[in-house]
Amino acid sequence: MRWHFLLTPAADGAYNMALDEALMRRAAGCGNGAVFRVYGWSGPTLSLGRNQRARGCYKLADAQGMGVGIVRRPTGGRALLHYREITYSVTMPCSSPAEARALYAFINDVLLGALRRLGVAATRATQPSAIPPGLRPCFDHPSEHEIVVGRKKLVGSAQWRHGGALLQHGSILIRDDQALIERLLREPTGPVPLAATIADALGREPSLEEVSALLRDALASATKRDPEPMEFGDELQGDIDRLRNAYSDDAWTWRR
Repeated sequence: MRWHFLLTPAADGAYNMALDEALMRRAAGCGNGAVFRVYGWSGPTLSLGRNQRARGCYKLADAQGMGVGIVRRPTGGRALLHYREITYSVTMPCSSPAEARALYAFINDVLLGALRRLGVAATRATQPSAIPPGLRPCFDHPSEHEIVVGRKKLVGSAQWRHGGALLQHGSILIRDDQALIERLLREPTGPVPLAATIADALGREPSLEEVSALLRDALASATKRDPEPMEFGDELQGDIDRLRNAYSDDAWTWRR
């Protein structure tokens, strides 16, 4: 597999989701290429899972007043707040559920490698629990194999497999701001447990660039070769522009 590594500037929710899906379409088209992307957000953003019930559930005026954007992801799972965190995505060809499971394990190996290089004692969760659908936040509790510090979730990840390709992306918490989600619900669901954070584990806040460099090193170690840089061509940019309009559309954001 030919790997590319991409560090992109902070952007809004629609652009970030559009670029992830455009890279997934590229992976489906080229058949032998993978991209590991690391990115941030231009402002606090609530991202909703692909099939999560959300219409009428959130106080939109409050979100606007707090400067919180809202976007619906192409992947499943529950709501999470992108604010003081680092987001990664991986896009690559994938033809079966078994391959998707293997890739999930491989990507977690890369994430754990980078976190351990940073000095974070992260592990995989071993408790056999599944996260039920609902309005509780993504970081409410870890499910089996997710990345934790102690028993608290540090990384929330989700996958989408479509058209012969896979997108996996997720959030690595620097600080825990997930309780804000509860404040935006019209009908609160109860106290939100504390999540694990890199700042708590290290006593400091590493930069996006520092974590990105360690993720690149961990990917190189896992694949036994340095990932290549990547340039945006006209076809990719065209996909990004079209998909950004789709992810900005309320018909998608509030589809259910």
